[in-house]
Amino acid sequence: MSRSRRYLLIDISNSFTKIARASAARIEQPRRIPTAKLNGAFLRRVIGRRKIDTFVVASVVPRKNREVRRAATRGAQIIWVGPDVRLGVGIDYPQPKSIGADRLANAAAVAALYGAPAIVVDFGTAVTFDIVSAKRKYIGGVIAPGLEAMTTFLYQRTALLPRISLREPRRAIGRSTIEAMRAGAVFGYRGLVSAIIAQIKSDAFPRQKVHVVATGGYARLIGAKLKEIDAIRPNLTLEGLRLIANLNAKAAEKVR
Repeated sequence: MSRSRRYLLIDISNSFTKIARASAARIEQPRRIPTAKLNGAFLRRVIGRRKIDTFVVASVVPRKNREVRRAATRGAQIIWVGPDVRLGVGIDYPQPKSIGADRLANAAAVAALYGAPAIVVDFGTAVTFDIVSAKRKYIGGVIAPGLEAMTTFLYQRTALLPRISLREPRRAIGRSTIEAMRAGAVFGYRGLVSAIIAQIKSDAFPRQKVHVVATGGYARLIGAKLKEIDAIRPNLTLEGLRLIANLNAKAAEKVR
């Protein structure tokens, strides 16, 4: 596999899409766009005059997949991440096709970059916990409501509670409605994440060293002050796409 291959990494999630050009060895600075605005014209602007050999896509929004095909240049390859491509990890899961492509990319990345067993905590629209066993197999996970979704729900479903910006609270006891909501959101969410990690370790990895890596939009806000988190890797999913591309480039779908 040539280290000179040029990739376009595309992580299409429900709320936002992250896009980055990459080589076999490294990714460039990602761009982020609301998924609703993702189209072929935007992708072509990201590509610019550069030649892309392989498009690597983790998509949980199937209706947007056609926009990738519209942007792909003739002769380029497209890798659609799923259980049928080489991941660098195995899958021990009853219905592999039901696993989100981003979750498989996270599993591939954490195993390659940090080792196994491992847990990836991905702070997105939902917060997901993806588990790789000591045998380097994806064995399942946990899905909980995302931090922003929880606070937006309070704003939408109550008459007096406002929409809030999420940042580190000054104290646990709020001296205003906004401070109280912010404390409940951030401290409460840390408690949720901590409790889920503890239960996963108890169920699957008693007395084992487990690598716990956080990624996604609120990874730094929530994860930086959790002792259970070993590393924060904001672009872990894109790193997973790069690694998967290195394993699959020769066998990818070719655009005609």
